[in-house]
Amino acid sequence: MKSTVFRWAAAPAAITLAAGLAACGGQSEQATPGGSGTAAALSGEILIDGSSTVAPLSSAAGELFKEKNGQVNVSVQTSGTGGGFKKFCAGQTDISNASRPIKAEEKAQCTAAGVEYQEIIVANDALSVVAHKDNTFLQCLTTAELKTLWAKGATGTVTSWKQVNASFPDAPIKLYGPGTDSGTFDYFTEAINGKAGDSRTDFSPSEDDNTIVKGVAGDVNALGYFGLSYLEENASTIKAVKVDGGKGCVEPTIETAQTGSYSPLGRPLFIYVAKKAAAKPAVKAFVSFYVDNDDAITKAAKFVPLNPEQKTKAIAEVKALG
Repeated sequence: MKSTVFRWAAAPAAITLAAGLAACGGQSEQATPGGSGTAAALSGEILIDGSSTVAPLSSAAGELFKEKNGQVNVSVQTSGTGGGFKKFCAGQTDISNASRPIKAEEKAQCTAAGVEYQEIIVANDALSVVAHKDNTFLQCLTTAELKTLWAKGATGTVTSWKQVNASFPDAPIKLYGPGTDSGTFDYFTEAINGKAGDSRTDFSPSEDDNTIVKGVAGDVNALGYFGLSYLEENASTIKAVKVDGGKGCVEPTIETAQTGSYSPLGRPLFIYVAKKAAAKPAVKAFVSFYVDNDDAITKAAKFVPLNPEQKTKAIAEVKALG
């Protein structure tokens, strides 16, 4: 299980974001908690863990927030959505990144530990199926073919690409994917195979999406999946495989995810904020900043912006923190 400070998108995103926010008049001062006028300087550390998919977004938001609040350190780590919730419900983090909604058993863990929280939607994503850039036969896969590849029954039995589609070569299949603590693993498995946990086990798992990138980029017969931002950042070594959900082959892009045409692998992304942590001015200010500047942050970090209804909901969720 991966747990490292995440810096992948922070520096380039922060530069782009700063320019974008300056152009659209982004806020330069924080409101004084419980008062008005210019805020006293915020300080402290904000601890974030969880989804590796959401990590670049939170990391970029943290870097930009720090530009305006130099005494606040936003630490973003990646343990997978499930691993992040374990830490969050144990009171070890302030915010948990999640690429799926919290599960019933995770809610129970938080309740038992007295951790109250608020779910906030922060972006959308196109969960991308990817292949080596030089692969010529993997152009589009139907959801039925993806199920043939990834269902539990494929373990040790579906080993050649010709078994997936008769027009494919008799070449060995090599699969890379998120580990079982990942919300991306949960979402993909349910969307493609129909139920949680119904996944083949003979693939190379990792909670670090960069490891999946390296695996796919190193084998012309490999296939993997992860969030759209990792695809766009590594377009020189990997390529998108279009997905046919029943209405033709559709490529994962910001536009297809926003319109809903990239189905069934378009999805919302979340942060979960501990209400106790939100009582700290720096945390509350950061979360407000995150949502207020959502459009610029998601575009610069190569995620899919919230639609108007989602943005209204996110603003209401921030207010629910108190």
